[in-house]
Amino acid sequence: MSMDETSVVHVEQLEVDYGQTYLVDDECSSAGEFNGVPSDPAGIVRVEKGKALLFVGLQYGTVGFTVAVADRDPGADLEGYEDIVEIGFDSPSGRVSLEEWGGARAHTLPPLSAGPGTYRLRYHARGMDEESYETVTEHYLLQIWPAPPDHPAVLKSTSSSLQRWLDFERSH
Repeated sequence: MSMDETSVVHVEQLEVDYGQTYLVDDECSSAGEFNGVPSDPAGIVRVEKGKALLFVGLQYGTVGFTVAVADRDPGADLEGYEDIVEIGFDSPSGRVSLEEWGGARAHTLPPLSAGPGTYRLRYHARGMDEESYETVTEHYLLQIWPAPPDHPAVLKSTSSSLQRWLDFERSH
């Protein structure tokens, strides 16, 4: 990937269950196992080495999902999404996939721009409070770029879903 390049993958219908999906490094064996509540919460995303648990508002069904792999910070889409959080992510291999709950399907993503190392995840959410099982009303954007480790951050919070996750994590 050359400077200022971003590879984008659109998953028009990502199947979710238990309100979650996963970003998983090729060197990790299991996406579904996370150790309790993180000490530094980011609400709708949790990370452990090589994997990220991404919460959605819908308990089960289909959501729209876009992943953008960039060589530098692509900038947050503050106008297009209701909730935006960031968190650090360690990729042992530099190769990741977006996995549906229970390993149903894995969507291969472009190689991470700096290979193995530390990255920043910026997770955007729109429609988390809608919960429609008839049509796709929830849309998510996950941006990934190389960055040194840093504390999680909430850039924008307007949904009650994100607020509930933040309140839960801060109370534990």
